Amino acid sequence: MRNNKTFNLFKRYLPYFKKYKGILLFDLFCATLTTINQMVLPVILRYLTNMGINDIDSLSMKIIVQISVLYLTLKIIDVIANYYMANIGHVMGAYIETDMRHDAFSHLQKLSDSFYNKTKVGEIMSRITTDLFDVTEFSHHCPEEYWIAFVKILVSFLILIRINIPLTLIIFSLIPIMLIASSKYNHKVKKTFRMQRNHIGHLNSNIEDSLLGVKVVKSFAAEDYEFEKFNSENQEFLDIKKHTYRNLALFHTVTRSFDGIMYVAVIFFGGIFMLKGSIMPGDLIAYVMFVTTLLTTVRRIVEFTETFHRGMTGIDRFFELMDTDIEIFDNDDAIELKDVKGDIDIKNVSFKYDTEEDFVLKNISLKVRPGENIAIVGPSGSGKTTITNLIPRFYDVDYGSITIDGVNVKDIKLKNLRSNIGIVQQDVYLFSGTVFENIALGDPDATIEEVMHAAKLSGADEFIEKLPEGYETYVGERGLRLSGGQKQRISIARVFLKNPPILILDEATSALDNKSEKLVQQSLVELAKGRTVITIAHRLSTIIGADRIIVLTDEGIEESGNHKELMEKNGIYANLYNQGFTDF
Repeated sequence: MRNNKTFNLFKRYLPYFKKYKGILLFDLFCATLTTINQMVLPVILRYLTNMGINDIDSLSMKIIVQISVLYLTLKIIDVIANYYMANIGHVMGAYIETDMRHDAFSHLQKLSDSFYNKTKVGEIMSRITTDLFDVTEFSHHCPEEYWIAFVKILVSFLILIRINIPLTLIIFSLIPIMLIASSKYNHKVKKTFRMQRNHIGHLNSNIEDSLLGVKVVKSFAAEDYEFEKFNSENQEFLDIKKHTYRNLALFHTVTRSFDGIMYVAVIFFGGIFMLKGSIMPGDLIAYVMFVTTLLTTVRRIVEFTETFHRGMTGIDRFFELMDTDIEIFDNDDAIELKDVKGDIDIKNVSFKYDTEEDFVLKNISLKVRPGENIAIVGPSGSGKTTITNLIPRFYDVDYGSITIDGVNVKDIKLKNLRSNIGIVQQDVYLFSGTVFENIALGDPDATIEEVMHAAKLSGADEFIEKLPEGYETYVGERGLRLSGGQKQRISIARVFLKNPPILILDEATSALDNKSEKLVQQSLVELAKGRTVITIAHRLSTIIGADRIIVLTDEGIEESGNHKELMEKNGIYANLYNQGFTDF
């Protein structure tokens, strides 16, 4: 079963070699040259020793020079071939690693939000960095080491079988026994390597959580708690590594024991055959050297087992990631919308985040006319944000449909759908680049003039011009060098630059202080002009001017109308407003 899995992994992995088969074949050719070079020396010493013992007069200076020149030539070829293997061969592994990381990152971009809700970022990072580092070494050394071993064993056997058949069969019969004896630990080593990979991803994730939330940790004086949690994970990782090295030590002990057995066999049986005159002294020297070569080869293969298992674990985890289903994708007949008006129709939509959970939305219907500004209010957990996640297809509805300009969002190409929707969220994410780069996310091809115009429309130009390097100012990781209001205005500038016909404002001002909220609210008013706008808000004071206010509860849409109409209706909305609740 394990062999089948390894074979299937190899089968899936081999196409990555296809682009570089020329490099691989020449690398194996160079490996053959270096291997043959190593096999020539015992043959030369056997020839010289036997000649010196049996017919010393026939050994001339000319023969010594010829043999020396031949070996020197082979050694020069060996050095050049080894350089290629060490340089270009390793680069091939780096190329394959790069291609795999490219495919992994591309696949990650296509996965739905539900995947990221269940998977820690640290674990994902481990799969596309640490795991693939091991794959680099595996990609180069795996074909090379096994090919070298095959050539050495084959050539050694062909040479030695012509010298003495019984001794050769005795020596080579020990090799499979050695491999079978050591294979007992192969599975244990592989298992512990996978445990290492899984745990390092978990450890990375916990470290990331702790470091990103370092201010919260300090504010609660929870350093000791975080350290104890880290120390527990770190100690568990140490225990796994200790278990791994114990299995590796047993693995190497078995192979090293067989080293001694094979040398004893050569000395004992070789001595007997020499006494009987069926083997020459020079032949015995050749046997010792070939056995040394064989043992070195087997030992390298054994030692490569660690690299092999690391590589196979990395490949396994890579394909495990690649096999994660892409839940949100373009249909074969998906189209691109042109001149989007922003007519949104939500029909009988039901949705739940997990098959085992209850429905967040049940049979919800809502129509938004082109250019209309609607606000959705309601208690936490009523599904306000869920609605705005379904429109750009961050998730797909379970039942019902959502259409834009009469076309089901599932029938619109994802890139086209999302390019027509601008989203401003409460939690603004800025990348660790410059102000310009963060605004240009709205249109990567935008000029500096267009970026500056977008910043002016969002009101961000006022503080940007006061920054040390203006638009080239580095904002820090996640925009830590900027205030909440500044980050929010940069996110609004992004949407201005994108210029979408549909705008979603998801509690865009709820985390800001009063002064920042006022500035951002002014920017949002400008941004909303001429667009279809859906606003999710907790503060009732921010959505009084909406064309229509939707009151969403666990029971569904309970009320709908503008502020005046809802106040006159004297229902849920009016009751909260009259009681002075500005936050809902």
